[in-house]
Amino acid sequence: MSPPAGRLAAASAVSVLVLVATAPVAAGQDSTSVVGGERLGRPAVQVAPLAGAPALPAALSGRSWLVADADTGEVLAAQNAHLPLPPASTLKMLFADTVMTKFDRAEVHQVTQGELAELGAGSSLVGVKENLPYRVEDLWRGVFLSSGNDAVHVLAHMNGGIAQTVAEMQARANALQARDTKVVSPDGYDMDGQVSSAYDLTLFARAGLRIPDFRSYCSTRTAQFPGGLDKLTGQRTSFDIANTDRLLGKYPGLIGVKNGYTTNAGATFTGAAERNGRTLLVTVMHPAAQGKVYDEAASLLDWGFAAAGKVQPVGQLVDDTAPVTAANTPTAPSGTAPGAAGARPEAARREGHDPGPATWTAAALVAALVLWAAGRAVTRRRNPAAEAATTGSTRTSGSTGTGRRRLARRARALVHGARTRTRR
Repeated sequence: MSPPAGRLAAASAVSVLVLVATAPVAAGQDSTSVVGGERLGRPAVQVAPLAGAPALPAALSGRSWLVADADTGEVLAAQNAHLPLPPASTLKMLFADTVMTKFDRAEVHQVTQGELAELGAGSSLVGVKENLPYRVEDLWRGVFLSSGNDAVHVLAHMNGGIAQTVAEMQARANALQARDTKVVSPDGYDMDGQVSSAYDLTLFARAGLRIPDFRSYCSTRTAQFPGGLDKLTGQRTSFDIANTDRLLGKYPGLIGVKNGYTTNAGATFTGAAERNGRTLLVTVMHPAAQGKVYDEAASLLDWGFAAAGKVQPVGQLVDDTAPVTAANTPTAPSGTAPGAAGARPEAARREGHDPGPATWTAAALVAALVLWAAGRAVTRRRNPAAEAATTGSTRTSGSTGTGRRRLARRARALVHGARTRTRR
């Protein structure tokens, strides 16, 4: 015996509720998948040579490395691309990508004692002094050329403090789909639990290079940095600073971007170079010796340029889901724990492409109401006497049509209301 129409309608409504409620998850990336492609999750060297492809450099000692095309995002070769490791000062790329667009480079800031009070022992410093004014552009040169943690801390305090900046950096990493990254400090100083990966650092470099000031600072070889006050004249002094990136100015076509070294991380390096209209990105983390990070990065760049058109990609640098602009810098709400913000791009929510929980709930209710009404209509057609006994009158086809129209209006109102609330 077939089940009553009402039960079928109820079962169908439940099914639709489940399907609608899970639709956003199905539309997104599977949480168990590897960002950039399954091969990038494997531990061994990943490369797919074609005929005539050059051999990878011998004796690569980095625990993790990756070389990719900056324009297409194709990963040409990698090893342990998603291995979480301490990032050292290469994490400053994420800091710059998160904060740089918030302040005009000509803005002047008076440094306070408190802004320099929480620097880790042994931090790399550019020489920022308390109670003196600094232009924002000078502070950024201190970040990129001297890897100055003091300059990072001043900019972080300008941005609302260390905790807020860390939360915003984590949100920015989330928007870039940099899932291997856990931010604890804005400067990359060794902290428990702070990690990133060759894949994520390459994402940070690729995103940062799209910001003109970022590209300018990371490619600057030398600059004058403001000093203290001359005791005799009372005038402000200055001194030379030089970029600590040993490949800048030596490797042909090198653009930047950032090097680093700490006790836990060893040496880390992410670089970008351009040759014959093609730009490559390379990241090397924790080689056998500190100086090898530059040699291995240079050899991987050489290989990448030579391998053009002779290898198949083994993965892909994913696209930025929330591009940073002056008017749309990803931020974490006050009191939000690091990593909790930035799960979905704000621009998509504003344009209505991402319906949000309220709209999905309304849609589920609408589907359930429609199926319930259909079941009721079938039951009434099959048993009008029972319907009349229940309601006290026999409904005509006209009154049934009126009820359906009322239900449709109610459904549209539910969806409209949910969308309105979502966009506020």
